[in-house]
Amino acid sequence: SAVGRGPEVPFSSEAYRISAISRGKELRLTLAPLGPAAPQDLVFRFGMSGSFRLCPAAQLPRHAHLRFLTCESPSRALCFVDARRFGSWRLGDAWQLGRGPCVLSEYQAFRENVMKNLDDKAFDKPICEALLNQKFFNGIGNYLRAEILYRLKIPPFEKARTVLEALKDQEQARRKKNPSLTLSKKLKLKRENPDLLELCHTVPMEVIAADKKLFDPDHSDNYAAFKNWLQCYLVPGMSSLRDRNGRTIWFQGEPGPMAPKGQASRKKRSQLKEDPKALSPKVTTRASKRCPRAAAKPLKSTEEEEVADRPRKGRARGKRKATTASALSEPEAPVKAKRSHWASARKGRGEVGSP
Repeated sequence: SAVGRGPEVPFSSEAYRISAISRGKELRLTLAPLGPAAPQDLVFRFGMSGSFRLCPAAQLPRHAHLRFLTCESPSRALCFVDARRFGSWRLGDAWQLGRGPCVLSEYQAFRENVMKNLDDKAFDKPICEALLNQKFFNGIGNYLRAEILYRLKIPPFEKARTVLEALKDQEQARRKKNPSLTLSKKLKLKRENPDLLELCHTVPMEVIAADKKLFDPDHSDNYAAFKNWLQCYLVPGMSSLRDRNGRTIWFQGEPGPMAPKGQASRKKRSQLKEDPKALSPKVTTRASKRCPRAAAKPLKSTEEEEVADRPRKGRARGKRKATTASALSEPEAPVKAKRSHWASARKGRGEVGSP
């Protein structure tokens, strides 16, 4: 599309097949012509909102940045749709450098890669931040880390190395306690008492097994099923903090010893999940008294903030501009009167003109 940020795809064929394979957070498409031409590979990253959709070519969805057309009549289009344009694609078949084994398809290699590199400085960080490091946890994202830590009752800001080194002790204790267990009984014990690395594999598998259209925003019932599956992420009653990368982590209980200083934990209000159509509570502030029109607007929910969960560079400046604009839209007289009264009070104290 004209607004797509990806490179042009130098591929043309009257008839071709598309096959796909995924690894962690990447997907590789292979376009294989049915004639003598050479195949073309593309590797996609989806960002926060990227997805593929098959739809009539005459009814393309908005933000369909790349389209593969069928030769039937009427034609259909397989579209890479990305409203926020955080997703991307590149030419070639190479996976991105620096990504470790996939938590889904390469579980044993993934586990070994973590356990043999515990002296890496990446594990000096809190476990919630380490779980987003794709060098070791290729495929784990923001909602998955919250769900994994919640199930094990691990504070998100516990040191990653402390959490992972404990797995060695747990494994040795299992072997000493039951040296004569059969393989089937060992597997049963693991299913009943999974550790953190095992949940990095099984929790994403639950999502995959649940429903192919689980995240489709055009099917509200499917998205509702995903929200019902969540136990921690965006769930009412859970607390949240921003990690050092600006990403929000949801949790229950204490945050842990490495929690950011000077940041108050926020709690998700139950009203937002139980009754999303309910009116937001009325909040009276100085700003709302000066700007009644702005006060009439519903508050932005924590869930909406989470969708745009990225580092907040330049965000405060935008907020100041928005506040100024809304203030200017109101009559000036009451505001000037208040300011005059405030200035008079300061003048009486000898404060006017002070820095």
